[in-house]
Amino acid sequence: MYRWISLLCLLGLSACAALTPITPGLPAAEVRSAHGAPTRIVAQADGGQLWQYATQPFGTTFVQVRFDASGRVVDTWDGFAAERLAQIQPGMALAEVRERLGPQRSVERFALSGETVYDWNISNRGNPGIATYFNVHVRDEAVVRTSTTYEYPRDGMFFGGVGIGAGSGSGVGIGINIGIGSR
Repeated sequence: MYRWISLLCLLGLSACAALTPITPGLPAAEVRSAHGAPTRIVAQADGGQLWQYATQPFGTTFVQVRFDASGRVVDTWDGFAAERLAQIQPGMALAEVRERLGPQRSVERFALSGETVYDWNISNRGNPGIATYFNVHVRDEAVVRTSTTYEYPRDGMFFGGVGIGAGSGSGVGIGINIGIGSR
């Protein structure tokens, strides 16, 4: 039984490692064959296309591939890279944010502030806690500010569920980004 589980895990990992890298000049048909259908295709003014591969609401990646009018890869990038997130600035239209970041993880409306907050799972590497969310605060279809939320495990899970107060704790921390180029 364990041998079968090990074999399946090994095959799954080797399949992930065998994905064809997306490089400039690669035809769209090869990208689709190797990576599947994109989450969204956006027509570009130059006749090309922008393919978006999103993994929200649970994943933390957002690969974007730009094709020229002849259907060949021009460029590819991580839509959630720090420099890309830093480009989301106050005053930017919500439609542009969605084009840059793809489908969001969740949306929450706050009646007292008049804001709607859209959030995306992003890589937690190098951050505290167990999950990191990039939040975009919007009012009247325009960005007001961005923030980052860190999710922490409940005390009981983190410390093994023993001792005084096991299982208690808020489990959430937040950082607010204000200013140009901050994250």
